[in-house]
Amino acid sequence: METKTYKIWEENEYHYGHACGFVPNIVSYLHGDGEKRPCVLVVPGGGYCFVSPSEGEIVALKFYEMGYQAFVLTYTINMLQLLPLKKQPLMDISRAVRYIRKNAESFGVEPHSLAVCGFSAGGHLCGSLCVHCEDISDNETYKGISNRPDAAVLCYPVISSGEKAHRGSFDALLGEGASAEELEYMSLETQVTKNTPPCFVWATVSDQAVPVENTLMFLQACREKGVPVACHIFSDGEHGLSLADEDWANWRKQSGYTLEQQVRIVEKIKSGELIIPEEVRKALEEEEKAQTELPPRSVHPEVTVWPEMADDFLKKYFRGN
Repeated sequence: METKTYKIWEENEYHYGHACGFVPNIVSYLHGDGEKRPCVLVVPGGGYCFVSPSEGEIVALKFYEMGYQAFVLTYTINMLQLLPLKKQPLMDISRAVRYIRKNAESFGVEPHSLAVCGFSAGGHLCGSLCVHCEDISDNETYKGISNRPDAAVLCYPVISSGEKAHRGSFDALLGEGASAEELEYMSLETQVTKNTPPCFVWATVSDQAVPVENTLMFLQACREKGVPVACHIFSDGEHGLSLADEDWANWRKQSGYTLEQQVRIVEKIKSGELIIPEEVRKALEEEEKAQTELPPRSVHPEVTVWPEMADDFLKKYFRGN
């Protein structure tokens, strides 16, 4: 397996006030056998405040084992809830898709068989690209390279900015003072078009963080626009299930490289280079204490089938399969 980190932005292209030296990147999990394969770009969640290790490498390795070329995207976050992200994460994932397609030959990727697979807020980011891909332009280097995924896998996704919203995600993305227009633009159930790629969506009835209604609203929107969609609602399981298997339950295959921006921010705060409000500092200290022990997890056998189900769905819509 070939694993390498690729920065998707050049130094003079990327600007976010609290990047602290971080540059969005993708980490590859490639077969390197000379064969062109379909590709999955994995996009972890984290409420747009961090990028979860539990939904990154472990998922990429699963798709790799099923024969895909896989990547994990570490995108821009608003950890401190001080600088709204606006479209920066959307520009990150747009560039990542174009970057993979531009280098498809060397990566061994079939450029017309590229899916995005996102979790929670990462699902919102993948869904945002699916419905708004035409809005995100790029420079001459990527002229003529499509950023539209060929399919999407959305796992317990944040979808709506309305009554059933995961409010923290939209606050981090748009700020607490977001306009009605901004909230509407990022409320994906209102933005689906006939050009939206095929989507496989799943969630659990008992999710207390992102209500299952988010998934159902997106399903209905896809049906109304004639977008191919599969939707699976599992009976039980907390938010953040990832693969829901033994590896996930035992905290295996969950590399922390997705936390790079978060780590850099903390380092800048501790060194005094980044000054933040005292209430934000106290909240970070409390959160740091809470993360000293890994919480217990349990396998959810009912949910562990979703990657194979998604694989069957993707094969149906990828060219040449």
